[in-house]
Amino acid sequence: MVDVARRTKVTVVGAGSVGATIAFACQVRGVAQTIALYDLNEAKTRAEVLDMNHGKAFTPPVEVIGSSDPEVTAGSDVIVVTAGAKQKPGQTRLHLAAANVAMMKSMGPQLLELSPNAIFCIVTNPCDVVTYATQKFTGLPTNRVFGSGTVLDSARLRYLVAEQVRVNPTNVHGYIAGEHGDSSVALWSSASIGATPLLEWAEPDRPLTADDRERIHHDVVHAAYEIIEGKGATWYGVGLAVARILEAIIDDANTILPVSSLITDYYGINDVVISIPSVVDRLGVHDVLHIPLSDAELAGLRASAEAVQSVARSLGL
Repeated sequence: MVDVARRTKVTVVGAGSVGATIAFACQVRGVAQTIALYDLNEAKTRAEVLDMNHGKAFTPPVEVIGSSDPEVTAGSDVIVVTAGAKQKPGQTRLHLAAANVAMMKSMGPQLLELSPNAIFCIVTNPCDVVTYATQKFTGLPTNRVFGSGTVLDSARLRYLVAEQVRVNPTNVHGYIAGEHGDSSVALWSSASIGATPLLEWAEPDRPLTADDRERIHHDVVHAAYEIIEGKGATWYGVGLAVARILEAIIDDANTILPVSSLITDYYGINDVVISIPSVVDRLGVHDVLHIPLSDAELAGLRASAEAVQSVARSLGL
């Protein structure tokens, strides 16, 4: 179990909209005793740290620091990577792969040297490919390098299902698996609403048809595109999603989350980073769960894995 007397430190690499929002969500939720921001833009980093510190009277006790010097990351328990090229309107996440993999080739080992015991959580897109590359470049055990994966996608699924059937999203249980991107798979066969299996939901005044499910999955896949078109990037949802992942690590909570990690012999899928519901605790990804899949879901998951793997192979990984 985690030593609660020991000070905990989370570092966020990248002080842009996503990184700053993750740091702020961690501050509000009291995730760690120290939150560090690292970004090459010193003025932006200092401004974000000042802004967060000015709100410390209204949050759990926290030390907020930041710098353009990588030394600020030293001694981190968890390093969250958000830096890199950003997705533009019309781009898929996979378009960003080459630039962001190259960034991690130089930065990953440097960060590890300063925090040799850290767990790496990759948010930079395409997070599945960048996570795979980071694990290769650092040589870390696979449990200590994983991506934010489809945690946000799954939250979007729960929200849209809840809107359709008019219940609270906390009463919807279900996951998106596979790529954090266009080839993702909705795991309808294991989803539920309250105590009712989702595929058996039959409330006439709160319908959820096959057409509704198809539309909902489409909207999950295209949600980021809509947000990027409207305001340039997504940050609130991902900020809260990553804060939830970090809580699971720091609190040693054994929380089931669909993070993306290196998969070995999962229904015949090997050597690729994709999202599968997994137990997350102080060691990182503790277990990847073998959940039941329909034939269509398994086929979709294999196709999604192939899509991610082909991008990694094209980059020589």
